[in-house]
Amino acid sequence: MSVSPAATTPHASKVRRRFLERLRNSGVNDPRVLRAFAEVPRHLLIPEALRDRAYQETPIPIGEGQTISAPGVVATMTMALQLEGHERVLEIGTGSGYQAAILSRLASEVVSIERIPRLAASARSALDRFGVTNVVVFLGDGTRGRPDLAPYDRIVVTAGGPEVPRPLLEQLAPDGMLVGPFGQRRSQKLTRFRRRSDGGFAGDILGECDFVDLIGQNGWQR
Repeated sequence: MSVSPAATTPHASKVRRRFLERLRNSGVNDPRVLRAFAEVPRHLLIPEALRDRAYQETPIPIGEGQTISAPGVVATMTMALQLEGHERVLEIGTGSGYQAAILSRLASEVVSIERIPRLAASARSALDRFGVTNVVVFLGDGTRGRPDLAPYDRIVVTAGGPEVPRPLLEQLAPDGMLVGPFGQRRSQKLTRFRRRSDGGFAGDILGECDFVDLIGQNGWQR
């Protein structure tokens, strides 16, 4: 991944070192995940006026009523996917492209779906700028997935839905995992689903969370 010189100033490097230390202290202990967070310049993926908040543990608005999740949340979801490097990942909700950029360092291929045209175009531009070649961004309804490209070893949903969309579960490969927030608006449970060898699914709750709405045919309506 090539990075703009703005990402490597002494001040930026110091801030990011502190950021990585906070992630370690919060329980992010996978060396590959930490390296991915070290390599992706989060501050270059948010509005310029808000870049001084880039490495704070808080969500940041990116326009169109959407946010980039707090770094610790992104790290938790990334670790929960248990990526080894060979996986094909489907991401629902490209947003700024930050999660996709992280995943690009940890998986072989990432298919990302964004429903808002401006965000999809902006994320694709940013990923191109950083030299990311193993992420493809589609414009569409993420709650329907991309069955034409299935199956996926991992699926990550970055917006909160009333329940896990059934089409996404059906697009999981055997032994695949899906991680996402599901429940009420403004109050969801971050949940991981595994596809069992018998075709059924087992879920475990990772924690409480609050994400923007998952809009679509199999999510919340507009």
